[in-house]
Amino acid sequence: MIFQHNTKCATIEKFRRVSGGKNLMKSYRKELWFNTKKRREYINITPQVEQALQESGIKEGLVLCNAMHITASVFINDDESGLHHDFEVWLEKLAPEKPYSQYQHNGFEDNADAHLKRSVMGREVVVAVTDGKLDFGPWEQIFYGEFDGKRRKRVLVKIIGE
Repeated sequence: MIFQHNTKCATIEKFRRVSGGKNLMKSYRKELWFNTKKRREYINITPQVEQALQESGIKEGLVLCNAMHITASVFINDDESGLHHDFEVWLEKLAPEKPYSQYQHNGFEDNADAHLKRSVMGREVVVAVTDGKLDFGPWEQIFYGEFDGKRRKRVLVKIIGE
């Protein structure tokens, strides 16, 4: 479908004409499921994301990883236990779990702090794919941050490229 005066669509149509009408970009989707034992945990999901990238067959492109729950996060940082402890202490100072009564959200739930922690740590990451590998800087790893655990939650891994 082409809309008049829409340069984005015109660019896509131009690309399709140049490529002989074939769509050269691939797309791959996978869900990673977690059920943490504790209310708050940090899980290195880099190996699972690398596996999904291998399964996709994509060599050049982008990987999007996002938490599909509003009390969980996906972020990039160093896989170092002292740093994970520091995240926990810092986030608890910013948005303490208790007393539950300090939050208006906690009328029927007790997880307002988890919503705030997710807002600080972020929803998703995007990583470049180069030569079939995640194109990280030194020490970078992808983490799932759980702030209201003990139940099943998921991360979406979406990979696009060629």
